[in-house]
Amino acid sequence: MTMSSRLLARPRALAMVAGAALLLLGGCAATAYLSQSIGGELDLLRRSVPIDSVISDPKTAPDLRARLAKVQAIRNFASTELKLPDNGSYRRYAQLDRPYVIWNVFAAPALSLQLVEWCFPIAGCVGYRGYFSEAEAKQFAAGLHSQGLDVYTAGIPAYSTLGFFDDPVLSTFVRYPEPEIARLLFHELGHQVAYASGDTMFNESFAVSVEREGMRRYLDGADPAMARDYAVSSGRREDFLALVDTARQRLREAYAAAGDDGTRASAKARVIDELRRDYQELRNGKWGGYAGYDGWFATDLNNAKLASLAVYSARVPAFEALLAREHGDLAKFYAEVKRLAAMPKPARDAALDKLQPGVAGAGTAARN
Repeated sequence: MTMSSRLLARPRALAMVAGAALLLLGGCAATAYLSQSIGGELDLLRRSVPIDSVISDPKTAPDLRARLAKVQAIRNFASTELKLPDNGSYRRYAQLDRPYVIWNVFAAPALSLQLVEWCFPIAGCVGYRGYFSEAEAKQFAAGLHSQGLDVYTAGIPAYSTLGFFDDPVLSTFVRYPEPEIARLLFHELGHQVAYASGDTMFNESFAVSVEREGMRRYLDGADPAMARDYAVSSGRREDFLALVDTARQRLREAYAAAGDDGTRASAKARVIDELRRDYQELRNGKWGGYAGYDGWFATDLNNAKLASLAVYSARVPAFEALLAREHGDLAKFYAEVKRLAAMPKPARDAALDKLQPGVAGAGTAARN
């Protein structure tokens, strides 16, 4: 296909998929939600232009031109060195008029870490709803909150269509530091390698394992200062996730303990207070006053917010053990992950448990 025919074909293909999905979903609420998803994706496709064109355009700001050139180098590294899909994704650029491409809404019961799930064609059941409009996301979140649920709304700079469309580089992340752009692209391209319908924890943990290995290889031989800075930021991210994981474990124990809902609610409040206290100790101690996570702690801490992070980390050790078993051979690693993705979920969880010593049943426990 020529570039012009591809631009025409993509919206037509999306419209065909949308029509089929609308028939499958039915119902006014489901139709309205899917319609905004379709409209948002179409808008991205219409806005996106080849990166080469943006770079060669004399009107392009020098800073953006340099960043997009770096993105091209990162994208080529992803395919040549990490064996990630060599397709049209992240070879186009779209300028948006908002800070995030979508806003994800997470919800959980007031006394459980089990995320509410919504089910869709192709994607299966997932523990969030994504909106291209912040106002619509907040409206949906308010409705969930009125039902007594814990709710968390998060701005998201990038997402993957699993290779169904050519996902563009977005203005929402193009000005991130170079390592953060690389990490994000490796993660999103990882979603195109393997996808288990309805298993968000599997999908996100696998993508995180891809980004981690990708960054290890990308920074090998890179500018030492950039590698050091990334090691520091990565260490802080690991500290943060460990802190939240500890709080989740305390909450799981509190919710499983004997007693009435009032007792559990009081225990929940204590755990949240301890999490804030532990963060301040980490921030002012080991981190030397680094305040980069203050914003996350400044807003309401609840089950939905804490559970939303579990899907990104719970299964990472299992995937890293699998990669080590394959002696770092990414092609063999991806083949094994695809095999796991094709399994029924109980069998997949059991296989991952065997790869992740000491956390048998993590596929269930991490979500309770």
